[in-house]
Amino acid sequence: MNVEFVKDNQYYKFCFYGFLKNLRFFEPFLILFFLDKNITFLQIGTLYAIREVFINILEIPSGIIADVFGRKKSLIVSFLFYITSFLIFFTSDSYYIFIIAIIFYAIGDAFRTGTHKAMIFDYLKIKGWKDQRVHYYGHTRSWSQMGSAISSLLAASIVFYTGNFKSIFIFSTIPYLLDLLLISTYPKVLDGKNIYSKTDSIKERLYKVLRDFKFSFKNKHILRAIANLSVHSGFHRAIKDYLQAVIQIFALSIPVMLALSDNQRSAILIGILYFIIYFSTSYASRKAGKLTDKFKSIELVLNSTMYIGFVLAFLSGIFFHYGFYFASIMFYIGIYLIENLRNPVGVAYVSELYQDDILATALSANSQAKSLLAAIIAPIIGFLADRFGIGIGLSSLALLIIISTPLYWAKMNLKL
Repeated sequence: MNVEFVKDNQYYKFCFYGFLKNLRFFEPFLILFFLDKNITFLQIGTLYAIREVFINILEIPSGIIADVFGRKKSLIVSFLFYITSFLIFFTSDSYYIFIIAIIFYAIGDAFRTGTHKAMIFDYLKIKGWKDQRVHYYGHTRSWSQMGSAISSLLAASIVFYTGNFKSIFIFSTIPYLLDLLLISTYPKVLDGKNIYSKTDSIKERLYKVLRDFKFSFKNKHILRAIANLSVHSGFHRAIKDYLQAVIQIFALSIPVMLALSDNQRSAILIGILYFIIYFSTSYASRKAGKLTDKFKSIELVLNSTMYIGFVLAFLSGIFFHYGFYFASIMFYIGIYLIENLRNPVGVAYVSELYQDDILATALSANSQAKSLLAAIIAPIIGFLADRFGIGIGLSSLALLIIISTPLYWAKMNLKL
């Protein structure tokens, strides 16, 4: 398929939004930040679970709010909650205060997730580029991953020069303030059609969105499609930050840079490896459309990559358990690549199954399923990591999901 979309001003705004949004300087060091505060893996797992539960609770309501009151307002509110969360993390040392911070972060995530994707897909519909969703979203997502790559190097520099992990939170507020300003410049047409309805009351609009949403979810093929996308994404979301601990152990096991502190040695290696990871995932996202074109069906892409992702997780856990840290890291990187190949394909696939008027609600529902699974997995792997080690926890969960993969196959040649 020939890619015919035009890289206009709004295209670059979408890309810059993703770039700024992923300048999360805390992300490559979040687990190490918690461990530095003497928090156990199980407590970390419960924090992650709390985050996902609140996202799960608020996902549908936030999507409805975006559809009814306007997507721009929803995103602006989202970034205000994010910034508040960063400030709490920066000023606190207590596990219980971290719970408050993680809840604020979850609220921000709930108001953001699905909303910006809906704006992108609405824009493609307006421009007549609807058939290029995978290519277009893959391009914009690649800029998000590039933001993560640059963020890794900047975060490593912050940790190296400050000697602590908490400073990364205060620096994270800067790109989020810039993104808040960028969103305010988006055209009103991307707010969604519902905001312009003057004859319907808010109650009637809420009823319509919920009715359409309920109707869409009655279709078993849609539920299977959501399961296919969310199981892998939820698993990835719950386990991805454990890579930090794997890299730290590897960094401290090699006899280099011995004159530096443990935090500085870890920061250098984490910054470099995360830069490589996100630079690679940026490329993977950009090539998602071309990968899809080479397969007979989009369902085959989703099914095969899902299975490969879980196998890589199993191998990473096994190699880590037996002390082959570098090999474990390489397989872990593979999990990131698979997730970022799947994401543009899966989002485009699921979005095609919904009515455009409730796209933000629908995509939020897909994210809700991912959050629910992450909330279940996070404390389990935290418990297993405390009890048996990270390697056994990762490989055990991956093996369990591999066995159950037939339940999540996307139905081939789906026609709705």
